[in-house]
Amino acid sequence: MTIGFRVLKRKRAVSSEIVKRFAALPVANVSDSMWRMTAGGARLTPYHKPGVRLAGPALTVKTRPGDNLMVHKAIDIAQPGDVIVVDAGGDLTNSILGDIMTTMSIKKGIAGFVVNGAIRDAYEIYESGLPMFAAGVSHRGPYKDGPGEINVTVAIDGMVIEPGDLIIGDGDGILCVPYDHLETVLAAGEAKLAAEKREFAHIEAGTMDRAWVDKTLAAKNCEIEE
Repeated sequence: MTIGFRVLKRKRAVSSEIVKRFAALPVANVSDSMWRMTAGGARLTPYHKPGVRLAGPALTVKTRPGDNLMVHKAIDIAQPGDVIVVDAGGDLTNSILGDIMTTMSIKKGIAGFVVNGAIRDAYEIYESGLPMFAAGVSHRGPYKDGPGEINVTVAIDGMVIEPGDLIIGDGDGILCVPYDHLETVLAAGEAKLAAEKREFAHIEAGTMDRAWVDKTLAAKNCEIEE
């Protein structure tokens, strides 16, 4: 099989139950639970309506910048609930997909897209309700020649994504949770959310303990004028 132009089978994928539990967590909580060391970069911004969340197993695509042949193939073989993650090199010259491919994806039950490249028909995608994270917008259409690869390891701004890893996204951006660490990160993320809920309750009740701020400043020898 030729490296650079191939379609592989995904060997594993996060379960729907795990996806459902992660979908209830803010991406920021999960990111904190991973020591804030992983991110897909600020360029990947949402092009869908506010409040829409993304969660599902990654179906990865690595393609030549500006070419979407393998993205079409990925849509054909995707399972309901999949998140198609496209590494198009971050190039914004030509769009990778638009409203026709979006409509096909909704019909198939695809959970959403992460595109390290450009999209077009931005308004139609926004109105469709499909979660869509992309690096930018270009009205210039794509080529359909290849090469490219499906279900291979991709990396976006240092965030490595393996086929079947969990992809989550909200208004703060996207995050990949590696398959082998799902249970550990899930437990930490749920604990983080519970702790934040307790903090909000203390704020509402006026019982929030803020002593740590002055303790930290004193420990760092910060001068505070009285």
